[in-house]
Amino acid sequence: MTTSYLLLGLTVILALCFDFVNGFHDTANAIATAVSTKALTPKRAIIIASCMNFLGAILFTGVAKTIAKDIVDVTTINHGSLVILAALIAAIAWNLITWYYGIPSSSSHTLIGSLVGAAIASAGFSSINYEGFIAIIKSLIISPILAFTVGYIMFTIFKYIFSGFNLAKTNKNFRNIQVFTAAIQAFAHGTNDAQKSIGIIVMALVGSGLAEPGEIPFWVQFSCATAMALGTSVGGWRIIKTVGTQIMKIRPVNGVAADLSSAFIIFGASHLGLPVSTTHVISSSIMGVGSAYRVKGVKWNTGKKMIVTWFITLPISAALAALVFNMINIFI
Repeated sequence: MTTSYLLLGLTVILALCFDFVNGFHDTANAIATAVSTKALTPKRAIIIASCMNFLGAILFTGVAKTIAKDIVDVTTINHGSLVILAALIAAIAWNLITWYYGIPSSSSHTLIGSLVGAAIASAGFSSINYEGFIAIIKSLIISPILAFTVGYIMFTIFKYIFSGFNLAKTNKNFRNIQVFTAAIQAFAHGTNDAQKSIGIIVMALVGSGLAEPGEIPFWVQFSCATAMALGTSVGGWRIIKTVGTQIMKIRPVNGVAADLSSAFIIFGASHLGLPVSTTHVISSSIMGVGSAYRVKGVKWNTGKKMIVTWFITLPISAALAALVFNMINIFI
C-alpha cells in the first residue's frame, strides 16, 4: 500500500511537471504572433498568457474526462500506475528535446503516444480503447486542416472588408486588437492543453481507488492550472521564434486573423471534449492566413518540418514510453 501511494504521489508530481513544461513549450504559440508584431512586449504577453491559461484550465473539464477514460483503462491492466508514470516521463523527455531544438511539436501527440506505448508494453495491444483512441487521432488530424481552411477564409474576408483602408492606420488598430486576440488564444489553450494533465491525474486516482470515474477533484484542476501558468511565465522563446517569424512575416492584421481562427478551432474541440494540438492548430492557421495573403510569403519548409514532427512524435513517444516502462518494471 505504501508503494502504491508513493507511485501515486510521484505520478501527481510528474503530471504537474508535464503541465509546467507544456506551459513554456506550447503556450509560446498562443502569444507568438502578438510578440512578433510588437503588439505586446514579451513580459506583458507572458503575464496575460499565464492568467488566461489559468482561467481556461479552471473553467473546462471535457478534455480531461476524455484523456482519463477514452485511451486506456488503467483499472483493467496490470501495473496501471507504472504505465502512467512511464508515459509522463517519456512525454516530458520528448517535450524538452523538441523545445531545446525549437521544434513546435505537439504535447498532445506526445502524451497520447506515450500512454499508448506504455500500455502496450504492459498489457499488449488489447489494452487500448481503440474507439476512443481513433476518435482522438481523427481530431488531431482534422483540426490542423480546419485551422488552415478557417485561417484562409478569415483573412480573405479581412482583405475584402479592409481593402480600402489606410494600411498604416489599419495595422495600428489591429495591433491594439491583437492584445485581446492573444488573450483569447491563451484562454483557449488553457481549455484544452491543461486538461490533459488533469486527465492523467484523475486516471491515477481512479486506478488507486481514490476517485470515481468521471469525478474531477477541484484541487487537481487548481494545481494543474497553476503549474501551466507558472510554466507559461518562464516563456518559450525558441518556439516563439519559430512560430512568430519562421512561417511568414506576420503583420498585425495577419496575427488577428490567425489568432481568431485557431481560437475558434480550439474552443470547438474543447466543447466536444476532444484533445487537439494547439501547436499545430496555431501554426496551420498562420499558414492558412499566409496563403490567403501571399502564397510565396509562406516559408513552407517550416511547415514541412512541422508535418514531419507530427508524424514522428506519436511513434517516438510510444517507443520511448515502452522503453521507460520496461526499465521501471525491472527495478520496481
